[in-house]
Amino acid sequence: MASASAWMRSVTPPQGRSVATTESAAVRWLLVAVAVGFLLLFLLAPLVAVFAEAFSAGLGAFLAALVDPDALSAVCLTLLVAGIAVPLNTIFGIAAAWAIAKFNFFGKNLLVTLIDLPLAVSPVISGLIYVLLFGRSGYLGPWLAAHDIKILFAAPGIVLATMFITFPFVARELIPLMQAQGTDDEEAARGLGATGWQTFLRVTLPNIKWGVLYGIVLCNARAMGEFGAVSVVSGHIRGETNTMPLHVEILYNEYNTAAAFAVASLLAVLALVTLVLKTVLEWKSARAHARPDIATAEEVRV
Repeated sequence: MASASAWMRSVTPPQGRSVATTESAAVRWLLVAVAVGFLLLFLLAPLVAVFAEAFSAGLGAFLAALVDPDALSAVCLTLLVAGIAVPLNTIFGIAAAWAIAKFNFFGKNLLVTLIDLPLAVSPVISGLIYVLLFGRSGYLGPWLAAHDIKILFAAPGIVLATMFITFPFVARELIPLMQAQGTDDEEAARGLGATGWQTFLRVTLPNIKWGVLYGIVLCNARAMGEFGAVSVVSGHIRGETNTMPLHVEILYNEYNTAAAFAVASLLAVLALVTLVLKTVLEWKSARAHARPDIATAEEVRV
């Protein structure tokens, strides 16, 4: 018995320490060094290289690349596409998550599977799908041509391709959140006489607001940085159907590396802003879940 007790004391971690932190200091420092090394090599080094190349020809060349008419057209088109795709996907994501998490209906599992479809399909393949649908030799191409409606090689096709690629993000963020919350709050609201719309606006939506914002941030980041699907449906018409990633590719293929990296640095800045927003939203969400009394008080003040 004494030996058993001694063995138990030897394998039991000291109070306040978890089993995962009982390794020696050398092992812990090695793991930290490996993680930091990978971070520096595969994330920070390329990021620094982008900005270094962007300013390699001087500040004047950097600013000239950004105010170039083709670059401004690419920026405007990217913002337009994101401004259309993100709100529509947000509405779809909220509706789909609400239906899946709060109701039982025939075809529910099929709907969940279809939501995940863009994550499994290559972006290039998704772009080719729209070519098969709306191209001149596609299923709807002759009818569109007869009515002078242009989908491919124009902004509508880019918006459709971007929506297809990005529509899972809001829904996939909200579905597990709303399933974890259950239906108790909604049932209580309905029991007190609230209508379905009132229940959604005053109960469901406040409970998922941080998840909605988090999904919007991810959706917007993918919408602005999408390349494969947009490349297929855009036609690469310079100054008309090129988004920022496509414009960077064209400049790089023309060996105009300084201008290419200048526009790429703008995308990198947008990515960093997205990362900061994502971190803030994660912190806000964790704080709201950890201390719901504070979250409730903040909502009342708002």
